[in-house]
Amino acid sequence: MSETTAVAAPVRNSFPSPYDQAPPAGAEGWKDLYAYNLVFQDGLREVEEKKFWFCDSQHWPTVTKPFETIGFEFAVGCLGQYNARQLLIPTANGIEYRIHNGYVFMSPVAVDPQHVEARVPEFMQRAGHYFENWDSLLQNWHTKLRATIDEIDGLDFTALPDMIPIDDVLSGKGTGSGTELLESYDKLISLAYRAWQYHFEFLNLGYVAYLDLFMFCKEMFPRIPDQAIATMVQGVDMELFRPDDELKKLAKIAVSDGLADLFGDTSDAEGTLAAIAAHPAGAVWTQAWNDAQDPWFNFTTGNGFYAHDQYWRDVPSIPLAFIKGYIERLQDDADIDRPVDELVSERDRITGEYAELLDGDALATFQGKLGLARVVYPYVENHNFYIEHWTMGVFWRKARQLSAVLHEAGFWPEPNDMFYLRRDEVRETLFDYVNGWMVGAPAIGPSHWPAEVERRRGIVDALSTARPQPALNTPPEVITEPFTLMLWGITDDQIQNWLGKSDVPEGTLKGMAASPGTAEGPARVISSADQLSEVQDGEILVAPVTSPSWGPIFGKIRATVTDIGGMMSHAAIVCREYGMPAVTGTGTASVEITTGQMLRVDGNSGTVTILD
Repeated sequence: MSETTAVAAPVRNSFPSPYDQAPPAGAEGWKDLYAYNLVFQDGLREVEEKKFWFCDSQHWPTVTKPFETIGFEFAVGCLGQYNARQLLIPTANGIEYRIHNGYVFMSPVAVDPQHVEARVPEFMQRAGHYFENWDSLLQNWHTKLRATIDEIDGLDFTALPDMIPIDDVLSGKGTGSGTELLESYDKLISLAYRAWQYHFEFLNLGYVAYLDLFMFCKEMFPRIPDQAIATMVQGVDMELFRPDDELKKLAKIAVSDGLADLFGDTSDAEGTLAAIAAHPAGAVWTQAWNDAQDPWFNFTTGNGFYAHDQYWRDVPSIPLAFIKGYIERLQDDADIDRPVDELVSERDRITGEYAELLDGDALATFQGKLGLARVVYPYVENHNFYIEHWTMGVFWRKARQLSAVLHEAGFWPEPNDMFYLRRDEVRETLFDYVNGWMVGAPAIGPSHWPAEVERRRGIVDALSTARPQPALNTPPEVITEPFTLMLWGITDDQIQNWLGKSDVPEGTLKGMAASPGTAEGPARVISSADQLSEVQDGEILVAPVTSPSWGPIFGKIRATVTDIGGMMSHAAIVCREYGMPAVTGTGTASVEITTGQMLRVDGNSGTVTILD
């Protein structure tokens, strides 16, 4: 072989084993941050390496701090409860999860084929009851969830007093502030767990109804595109879009009432709001702003799973900046409303064309499955506002209050450092704080936690310097688990892309054809909501994952490209409802593409072409 002969890179048939991957420099000892059941155990290597794990960067795109594991432990655990124990979905159990180098990996748990048939009648009875009584059960869901949110909001986390109030003593109450503080923390955790069970009470049924329609259409119309089926349920009224609609309403009032000039520096939220309130015509706008706060501004620019997520109610400069953007577009005579009429028209056209191909029982079956899917489909996204945004917004607000109390008591250097502790460690620490208060002696935590928190902060920062593998171990020959396909977009083709075995031409990325249409424009690559202000008119958004709350920038951009996500991912659904071309699940778009590069996004074929 001559010295100039090129050696082709070997084509991988498997992803790395988690047992063969060293952490980034400075992250040694990272496993100590997490509970034993959340990390790959050396004694289980033979078992764990037989499973295929994918990184769920759609929900957990960044390193998860110890306390934040509550998000996937509660969410994915409750998902499994409903699949495997409550509804007994015939072909789908739950999903195992592990933390590896700080990132969340998942592995679907298959149902033993010999048990599928026995689960069918159980599932039909349980799911059938919900489908037949959807409206009344959903109304009850709203009632009990709102009560849970109110319970969380009613929890009080303040520093313990120097003495128990005299009224508590004279009344014979018999308990003190310390035990009440412990009880409040326990309630915070249990109420969050309760809310996550409510989250999946209807969600999996929403997916099941859509999947039932999907499979029927594939059987009746073998060549029907996935997007055509998704189009049949688009254009519905979703409460997930209500926060964005409130912003548009406020922008319209500002323009019509002559308040537009007061939105100069929206980073000074207090000053902007005060100027509007003092304006002779500012009363209507101010009232509309106040009315939107609860619940609609319990909305985060993140996804609700991280303690650092910022919520509109807590950081008013965020919605004010979005309103300013809408005001500017209104002044340019732009239409800022979602194209609902166009979406409904296209939905009815597609549905009608396929319905004409059927008759008799087949047509009646199609209409029945479609009708059910349209009834239950809105919950697939609406739940996101009620749980991830509203419930978790209140939860994180209370958790930050508790963290600040312990910070003031000397337990850690920064107000939000509690999140470097596991929730069981927080309970122990809180007992330490309470016990010291009870006996009148110093707590131990202030001499233990500051150095440990700094060590953990360094590990988390080090873990954040490396991107995770898209998957671990050997993939199955065929991906069949429906939720993995629809929600995460983990398809056979995607796995081949990740393994470097795709036949896609150089300069082209392949993903999920998530929302129809084509567009060309310069790329804007962002990795977090903090960069949303950088997005310019006419650009194509490229991100690891998007959030529903990014809706206000969709009027600026021409298309969206993400690293992960399937047809039922938030990014795919939101883009379709905004009439925005989208390609999801590209795997590496946010790494391979740089801001300013010209792109062609084909949401019909699922390709992204780098033009320069």
